[in-house]
Amino acid sequence: ARVRTSAYAMQNVKNVKLPSAGVITGVVQTVVFGGGATYGLYNSLFNVEGGHRAIVYNRVLGIKDKVYTEGTHLMIPWFERPISYDVRSRAHQVSSTSGSKDLQMVNISLRVLTRPDSSKLPEVYRTLGTDFNERVLPSIIHETLKSVVAQYNASQLLTQREQVSLAVRDTLIKRAQHFNMIMDDVSITALTFGREYTAAIEAKQVAQQDAERAKFIVEKAVQDKRSAIIKAEGEAKSAKLIGEAVSNNPAFITLRKIEAAREIAQTMAESNNRVMLNADSLLLNLADLGPGGGKK
Repeated sequence: ARVRTSAYAMQNVKNVKLPSAGVITGVVQTVVFGGGATYGLYNSLFNVEGGHRAIVYNRVLGIKDKVYTEGTHLMIPWFERPISYDVRSRAHQVSSTSGSKDLQMVNISLRVLTRPDSSKLPEVYRTLGTDFNERVLPSIIHETLKSVVAQYNASQLLTQREQVSLAVRDTLIKRAQHFNMIMDDVSITALTFGREYTAAIEAKQVAQQDAERAKFIVEKAVQDKRSAIIKAEGEAKSAKLIGEAVSNNPAFITLRKIEAAREIAQTMAESNNRVMLNADSLLLNLADLGPGGGKK
């Protein structure tokens, strides 16, 4: 029975009809060309994201001069590949130590906003590559800061900071243009001096404060002297006038006694205490101040 079954199976295998060679060839060609077309279509498109620009490198022609903007673009697979650049402004902080005109060491921190010139990206790639910021910015910033700071004294760097910042900005913009870079903003974020100069400034401030204090004391003494002189002159003139009034009119003393007695009487009247005083010593004996000086 087993022999009959095996023979029957072999007979069925012989009776199966295989596809012709033409059909198999057509299927293989369809798979190959379909896969190649899919691969080619997938690799012939590239996207440029927002805030970016792209250039294309061709294995035959090299870098093309065309700059591709945002969106989807075509390229030849394998023969071409896209190179993307971020053209948005990016901040960079660079610190430098420079010497001023009076040979003082100055530590300056500079913050710049920079981006590549999107219309000249092929030239940027040929000369600097994709890491152009790291190659260019440190060198031109250090050189610019040293050349500008050397034109000012240490005190001018403090008092004319806006002018110094403007000079650094103008110089950096011109220098960056040679490398097809655009400077959107340049600002000095920190400006410090060495310990010796800082200590000298503090000592100078203290000395100036002491000088101002001494000047004030001298001026106050002069004013006090003038005030004393004016007061003495006024008292002398007052005494002279009183002496003239007494010599010309003896009743002047009597009038003064009456005024003094009136003031004393008013003070005693307003007091809540009872006071027993000698009227003669307090000028209250006004009865004897009648005409001729006799008592009544």
